[in-house]
Amino acid sequence: ISALDLFVETGLSESKGEAKRLIKGGGARLNDQPIQNTDTIIDTSSLPTGLDYIKLSSGKKKHALIKIRT
Repeated sequence: ISALDLFVETGLSESKGEAKRLIKGGGARLNDQPIQNTDTIIDTSSLPTGLDYIKLSSGKKKHALIKIRT
């Protein structure tokens, strides 16, 4: 799934446009690492070693944990 779609689905962004601006502004993070590209795809390769969830963050105060089914 694309990072833009995931930000909208989790409620961290109101729209894909807002999510794009967040990524371009450096406020979007995946597992505490900045998302550099608006075309980022999030899948099982995004999982930290040994875990079955990822952390998605919008700014400093809004976070979501997403459980990935493998």
